[in-house]
Amino acid sequence: MPAALAKSARGKRLRILVIDVGGNHVKLQLNTPRRRREFRSGPKLTAEAMVTKVKDLTEAWTYQVASVGYPGPVAGNRPIADPYNLGSDWAGFDFAKVFHCPVKVVNDAVMQALGSYRGGRMLFLGLGTGLGSAMIIDGVIEPMELAHLRYKKGKSFEDYLGTRGLRRSGLKKWRRHVTDVIKILSAALEPDYVVLGGGNVRKMKKLPSGTERGNNDKAFVGGIRLWEKSRAHA
Repeated sequence: MPAALAKSARGKRLRILVIDVGGNHVKLQLNTPRRRREFRSGPKLTAEAMVTKVKDLTEAWTYQVASVGYPGPVAGNRPIADPYNLGSDWAGFDFAKVFHCPVKVVNDAVMQALGSYRGGRMLFLGLGTGLGSAMIIDGVIEPMELAHLRYKKGKSFEDYLGTRGLRRSGLKKWRRHVTDVIKILSAALEPDYVVLGGGNVRKMKKLPSGTERGNNDKAFVGGIRLWEKSRAHA
């Protein structure tokens, strides 16, 4: 992973708008000059409404490209399904068309994973409204949909580790489930280390061996690295 920030063809710093779409907030950051904004999301937020709000908040910003971390599956640089915790019209939405610039769209767990990566085999799990997951092996990103695999009593990992599972089980049991799932997935996938991110990671007191606490700000690092990576392989 190149250490320097992405550069334009003329050697100047590429101006990147990073958009991290979450179930509770949409967070925005411009890499140069450094600017940050955020606004509430929620179950009524459509893709079109999100774009309108982003444009309003960034009207004075100048950027050349954008990265979008989306809380759902992505293919062909577009969401392929509406997220259960947001509004409608996300599937198939063309962000490049509405932002009038090149846009890279990835799953939000992928973006935070890329920002957290420091080599080798890394498993990322995002504890938020749902359960995000991604793996990076020697620099190669593998988006994963581990959240929907069956865990207990006919319910999925996400049913137990997401916000609904936390409310249903209570904090003490939820922490045990998180630790159990990390051990199960580590045994199956054999990562060198696990990064536990997402908004609910702060509720974990003690982490299993080989697991480290992530930081949501790493999503912005990952959004920038998406463009560094593409230029490094150009």
